[in-house]
Amino acid sequence: MQTSPLILILPGTRLRGFEFEDPSLDVSECYARAVLAAGGFPLVASCTAAPDYIAECVRRCDGVMLTGGEDVQPELYAAGAPAALRAKVKTTEPERDLFETLLIPEIFRQRKPLFAICRGQQILNVAFGGTLLLDIPTQLPDALPHRQFERKNEPVHPVNLAPDSRLARLLAATAIAVNSTHHQAVDRVAPPFRAVGTAPDGVVEAMEFTAAETGLLPWFVSVQFHPERLLPNHPHYRELFRDFVRASAVNGG
Repeated sequence: MQTSPLILILPGTRLRGFEFEDPSLDVSECYARAVLAAGGFPLVASCTAAPDYIAECVRRCDGVMLTGGEDVQPELYAAGAPAALRAKVKTTEPERDLFETLLIPEIFRQRKPLFAICRGQQILNVAFGGTLLLDIPTQLPDALPHRQFERKNEPVHPVNLAPDSRLARLLAATAIAVNSTHHQAVDRVAPPFRAVGTAPDGVVEAMEFTAAETGLLPWFVSVQFHPERLLPNHPHYRELFRDFVRASAVNGG
């Protein structure tokens, strides 16, 4: 019997969860539903920063999805930033940051398909030595309003895509409309990535590999927005998840 490709979904962490106020995992059900609808089998990982566990998680899965969440710690990419700017970062997830910065090199070592969403794009860029804008309104005062939680399920601004990008091919467009729920974003793009999607204000909304590095992974797309939340009313975004799951199926044999 043919089995669905197993997609490892990376959750957020909470110091106090609902059950006994224990440290807990936290992840929107939208990610798993998008994977299921695309024919994949979603499985949420534990944020346990043990190298053997991380290597085995990646070995057993067919594809990996980095998800949204709280801010990345400034200590990882902007330790010398002014205190007033660092104060704009209200909530971080140190345990998750550690786990994901160990996990990301393992994904590349084992060459698994990777789909990074929102915070996932940010931690991926940081893991490769890139930087982030700590707070868009402070550092780019003329930027669009990117933190629009009240409209989290609907497009709020346009994004221009590079015509030669995988995203443009999958969405059959070089201009799309996206939701926006963030106040941080990629600043200096780290090699081996390139920006393939930008908002009108220049904020990086999507990354893929440079032409010279396309063979690093079997499949890779990274976005700042949340396509999993747009699916119900904007079905053209399904092709992102379908293509990711198809590549994971091939990768899993």
